[in-house]
Amino acid sequence: MTTPTSPSGSSPAERTPVVIVGAGPAGLTVGNILRAAAVDCVVLETESRDFIERRPRAGFLEEWAVRALERRGLADRLVERAPTHTEFEFRFAGERQRFPYTELTGHHHYVYPQPLLVTDLVHEYADVRGGDIRFGVREVELHDIDGERPSVSYVDPATGERRLLHCEFVAGCDGARGVTRTALPPEHATVARHDHGVGWLALLAEAPPSSDCVILGVHPRGFAGHMARSPEATRYYLEVPAGDDPANWPDDRVWSELHTRLAVPGTRPLTEGPLVEKRVLDMHNYVTEPMAYGRLYLAGDAAHLVSPIAAKGMNLALHDSLLLADALIAYLGKGDDSGLRGYSEACLRRVWHYQEFSQWLAELLHGPSSGNPFRAGAATARLRRLLGSPVAASTFAELFIGKDTDH
Repeated sequence: MTTPTSPSGSSPAERTPVVIVGAGPAGLTVGNILRAAAVDCVVLETESRDFIERRPRAGFLEEWAVRALERRGLADRLVERAPTHTEFEFRFAGERQRFPYTELTGHHHYVYPQPLLVTDLVHEYADVRGGDIRFGVREVELHDIDGERPSVSYVDPATGERRLLHCEFVAGCDGARGVTRTALPPEHATVARHDHGVGWLALLAEAPPSSDCVILGVHPRGFAGHMARSPEATRYYLEVPAGDDPANWPDDRVWSELHTRLAVPGTRPLTEGPLVEKRVLDMHNYVTEPMAYGRLYLAGDAAHLVSPIAAKGMNLALHDSLLLADALIAYLGKGDDSGLRGYSEACLRRVWHYQEFSQWLAELLHGPSSGNPFRAGAATARLRRLLGSPVAASTFAELFIGKDTDH
């Protein structure tokens, strides 16, 4: 919650137009765009630079998002290095069927894990554009965000002193567990939640991909997924009970289950390798509405979380940050507050669009393993319609690639 007055015992206060809390894709994108427009800002990050550049995260980027970054000069390495994906493969009931979404939409995905994008954005912001970013800060607090003179304080990790930053605006980009999302008073904001009732065991194998595209395995024992990450590494997912412990999944059990759920006659077997990462992700979503309060504007997972089912999370974070950066520049440069006034509504149109699609796809992937014969039958019918109807396929492809929404 906001603190009504500035903290006592602070070192002398500093001033900057914008404080950005969080150095993920959203915060770093906002920071880079502000720097390019000669708007000063300070980025505060609780982790170290090395940590955020190595933190394991997925990396499916929709083409519109990459083009938007490219126009800002923020995607040179991405475009140069990232492989593109144009189709994926469903495996179910002993069958395999490719889904050529680029052929249907004219657009593709880029595969660029989030740590690589964060590394690029940190380098551009701090090393190239000379931006102020402070790593390892502790006990970040927001003050007076509902007034005309907000501020942010934090404990300096080197000195142990509490430092104070006066600002005009705070960009809350510190994710689902950050401090900024808790600063919205409950009487001001509503949080809509949905729990899918399952978990995904996220795995990273030091093994070459076993297919040239993403595989979505729909199986009575649970969903399984295969996603190439590099020529030497592959991301796998296994549907597991919500709250399951990764310790319940020794390597032999993991590979046995992956082979079972992804096996189709005529396909080469999976290439096994050491599993260097095992995490259970509970599949749940939430949306905070509105995404602003006073002088605080939320972006990315601080405002909304979409489970990785449809690979939409990083794309939503980038969409928020592009809108927020432009709105801040318009206000600070020209006094135009229309972008800030319309920020939450503009973001939430896409947020809810992606949430609905993610929920639809989740039922398709998880219905057959739900233990409910009705859900299983309906999910199978949904999948067969998708693969058998050109109209259904075209609609799905546009939703999957994010083509049909305003950017």
